[in-house]
Amino acid sequence: MTIHSTPSLPKAAFWMSGALLSFTTMAVSGREAGRVLGTAELLVWRSLIGFVVIVAALAFSTRGFAQVRTRRPGLHLIRNMGHFFGQYGWYYAVTLIPLAQLFAFEFTSPIWVALVAPLLLGERFSALGLGAIAISFMGVLMVVGVFGANFAAGFGEGQVWGLLCALGFAVNMIATKKLTGTESTLCILFWLTLMQAPMGLLVAGALPTIPPDSTTALWVLALSLGGLAAHFCLTQAFRYGDATVVVPMDFFRLPLIALVGMAFYNEPLAWNVLAGGALIFLGNWLNTRRAR
Repeated sequence: MTIHSTPSLPKAAFWMSGALLSFTTMAVSGREAGRVLGTAELLVWRSLIGFVVIVAALAFSTRGFAQVRTRRPGLHLIRNMGHFFGQYGWYYAVTLIPLAQLFAFEFTSPIWVALVAPLLLGERFSALGLGAIAISFMGVLMVVGVFGANFAAGFGEGQVWGLLCALGFAVNMIATKKLTGTESTLCILFWLTLMQAPMGLLVAGALPTIPPDSTTALWVLALSLGGLAAHFCLTQAFRYGDATVVVPMDFFRLPLIALVGMAFYNEPLAWNVLAGGALIFLGNWLNTRRAR
C-alpha cells in the first residue's frame, strides 16, 4: 500500500512546531535523568514506555493493529539500528557538552547522507553538493572551536559522540524517508520501540535500574513521551512538506535550545556555535535544493 498526503505548508509548520518543543523537552529531561541512570538504561526505559503508548494508540486508531504488518522488516531493522546508535551517542553527549553544541552536531546528519548516498545508492557527486558539504564542514569546525585558542581543551569525548550520533541519524533519515511511502507513522514508531528495547538491554547487559525517586521517574517519562512526540511530529511534517521546507524550520531548534541552555544551565550564547550552526544549516539547505 502506498501512502500519499497533499502538501500543506500550514500543516508542515504545525507539526514542526510540535517537533521543536518535543526535542527541547527531550534534551532537558535526558540531561536530568542522565545524572542518575546510564545511557543504555535510558534507551530501554524510553522504548518500554513508548511501546505501551504506541500499543494504546494502535488500539484506538481506525486501522488498529493491521497497520503494523510490514513487508519491510529488514529496512525497519536497519533504521532502528542506526537510530539506536544515534540516540546512544546523543543521550551520552547531552550530559557532557552544551545543549546548543550538541544540536549543531546533530544538524550534520544530512551531510552524512550526502556523503554516503553516492556510495550506497549510486548517486553522483555534483559541484553544488560538494560545495554544500564543504560549507557544512566549515560550520562543524567552527562549532567545535577549531579556530579558537582552546581547541584541544574544548574537543573531547562529548564532542566525538556528538558527531558520531549524527552518523546514526543519517541512516535513520534515509530509511525513514523510504518507509513513509508505504508505512503509517504508528507502524514506524511501533517497530522503533519494539526493536530498540532489546538493543538497549543487550548494551546495558542487565535489566534497567528502577528510577530511585519520583523526580527521576518523571524525567524518564518526559524523555520517553518527548521522544515519541518528536518522532511523530517530524514524520508528519515530512508527509506534508518537502525537505526544502522542513529542514529550514528544523534549524530553529538551535537558537531555541541555546536560550534554554542559557536560562537553565548558565550556558553562554557562544558565537562560534550559533555561527557554525548557521553554516551547517546553509549547507543543508543548499543540499536539499540540489536534491529537489
